[in-house]
Amino acid sequence: MGRAFEFRKARKFKRWGNMARVFTRLGREIEMAVKEGGPDPSANSRLRLLIQTARTENMPKDNVERAIKRATSKDTADYKEFVYEGYAPHGIALVIETATDNPTRTVANVRSYFNKLGGSLGTTGMCDFLFERQCNFTVVPKEGIDMEELELELIDFGIEDCFLEDEEIHIYAPFANFGPIQKYLEENSFEIKSFKFDRVPNDMKSLNQEEQAEVEKLIDKIEEDDDVVNVFHNMKQE
Repeated sequence: MGRAFEFRKARKFKRWGNMARVFTRLGREIEMAVKEGGPDPSANSRLRLLIQTARTENMPKDNVERAIKRATSKDTADYKEFVYEGYAPHGIALVIETATDNPTRTVANVRSYFNKLGGSLGTTGMCDFLFERQCNFTVVPKEGIDMEELELELIDFGIEDCFLEDEEIHIYAPFANFGPIQKYLEENSFEIKSFKFDRVPNDMKSLNQEEQAEVEKLIDKIEEDDDVVNVFHNMKQE
């Protein structure tokens, strides 16, 4: 199996922390989507997918509606996306995606985590080249779906993988192909349960159990921060 499979296997068993943090981060993403494309899901494809993802995560409808309302209020904080890069102990590369209304606070917090736990926060582009950006969709299979036929259809959209697992269709593709794939799925009446953007490492580094625990301690600390949306790394997890 290739690096993408190893990455997905590791990510499959590690989701955002507790439910409260999931809702907080989804709420921020919804607010950003509304500010960028408006509050009407029918005219805002990113918002439409985020609302569906919120349903999949069992986020209450009231929370979603409040996030949309906040985004249209002039008094609401303006969240923006910032990406930080650095190295954990033992040379493990980290790329950290955040959504924050105060980047000064966020970068100070992230830097403190690195300093306290044996890592070093770097500069933009320091680690990004070590990862390939991908998008993925989780889709409800239609009755009588022919997976081979669907895969052949999606090959024209540059997908890298498409398979049925646990009664869900999983589709993986380069980041740039996100829009066309979403359009195809919606035009062909597929129900999209959720979507994600990933950074798949080009090469994964093996550590012993003790070294891996040191890296995981730093990653866990970073992920506890409410401003942090995703942490990607190139550590191979056994």
